[in-house]
Amino acid sequence: MARCLVTGATGYIGGRLVPELLAAGHEVRCMARSPQRLRDLPWAARTHIVKADVTDPGQTRQALDGIEVAYYLIHTMGGTGRFAENDRRAAETFAAAAERAGVRRIVYLGGLVPGGRLSPHLRSRAEVGEIFLRAGVPAVVLRAAVVIGSGSASFEMLRHLTERLPVMTTPRWVHSRTQPIAVRDVLRYLTAWASVPDEVNRAFDIGGPDVLTYADMMRGYASVADLPHRVIIPVRVLTPKLSSLWVGLVTPVPSGIARPLVESLRNESVCGEHDISRYVPDPEEGLIGFPEAVSLALKKIKEADVATRWSSAATPGAPSDPLPTDPDWAGGSLYTDSRSIQVNADPEALWQVIEGIGGHNGWYSLPVAWHLRGLLDRLFGGVGLRRGRRDAYRLRVGDTVDFWRVEEVLPGRLLRLRAEMRLPGLAWLELGVSRSSGRTYYHQRAIFHPHGLLGHLYWWATSPFHGLVFGRMPVNLAAAAERATRPLSGVYSSGPSSRGG
Repeated sequence: MARCLVTGATGYIGGRLVPELLAAGHEVRCMARSPQRLRDLPWAARTHIVKADVTDPGQTRQALDGIEVAYYLIHTMGGTGRFAENDRRAAETFAAAAERAGVRRIVYLGGLVPGGRLSPHLRSRAEVGEIFLRAGVPAVVLRAAVVIGSGSASFEMLRHLTERLPVMTTPRWVHSRTQPIAVRDVLRYLTAWASVPDEVNRAFDIGGPDVLTYADMMRGYASVADLPHRVIIPVRVLTPKLSSLWVGLVTPVPSGIARPLVESLRNESVCGEHDISRYVPDPEEGLIGFPEAVSLALKKIKEADVATRWSSAATPGAPSDPLPTDPDWAGGSLYTDSRSIQVNADPEALWQVIEGIGGHNGWYSLPVAWHLRGLLDRLFGGVGLRRGRRDAYRLRVGDTVDFWRVEEVLPGRLLRLRAEMRLPGLAWLELGVSRSSGRTYYHQRAIFHPHGLLGHLYWWATSPFHGLVFGRMPVNLAAAAERATRPLSGVYSSGPSSRGG
């Protein structure tokens, strides 16, 4: 049994690695800048969660104290400007702190390095791997191309492009060869390195058994999903930037995150060796092939059993400030739109509707207004409404709900959402339930903290529409709760909430 530290536990891979390490009998410590985002995860109580910023040497050194194997699963996706410098500084800080703490091994998951000119993101990931390999702690750098698994950004991009576009005009990169790998095999490799006794300091290419072009993967997905044959027409003029904008409009993956994925596909990304099998032998049944990986992912989606999604990680550029408790927070002002209504329903029924808000269940107000706001957000590089929800009926802190992120959940009482749309300020939406004198009440509060003059102008420009958007929500939410309330021998039903107007 090893004492392991996992960074990036709020992300797609990290959130899946922790339960795998626990199942293998290891002791797990999670390091996070926002520990509260791990609070509601099913495995949280079995781990030790510490608050630390990887760029802070003191906090990082303390988090690594007593650790034997440290997993570094941090990388800026969709970042702009100084992201490479920030990634470099974070990796150097982590490596130095690990050496001082006496860590036995660092394990890093990076990208498969293709031939030719590297994209800025792949170049940054390769640089981080080199930093660890040159550090004073032995490091294992795993390099993967496209990861196929329910909820991964690569898989969501592939899935929605294939499902929504029976005829596609595509750029040249769809004919570049790549070697996709199932997320289960990625997790198997990561978990195994907590137990390998040898002192190893090198990089390993990891991939599945199939070498395919992206066009092959789209056709393969269509076959597994029982879709008609997809027609793919290559177009030379579609640059990675234009391609990412197109992906951002067609799929739930924002263009800012799609671009590094697209750029990584420009060059051939095929494993140059399979030396990892000397330390982590292949399973008897072999590595998971592309068709089976797609089938497993679709099965998880169908069963609503997606443990983590690409949106689990923090969105670059999105606000992360908690809701201020002081009305004069930071010397500024807060605008609020508060509404309450009595509901002729049981509190549990009302809470069920609240917790199911967003995604396919809608926002219980003017749908066209929400869709237009989501489209506008995507046009300006935001996440829009297409992120949906991880689970249709249950929420936990850190989940995404369209262009919101769950900041707080007090079951039966309060849901607080923090906006991650493009705004000249910070915004929150609170939905609450109370009980007084035998009556059920619904409470709603929209909060906006403006940044500069533009923020103030934004609030006053949109105020006339608040009645259409926020004003309809209490009435429609109440109606949905009242429809869901069915007295059965004194017990209220607990079926899923109905869609709002």
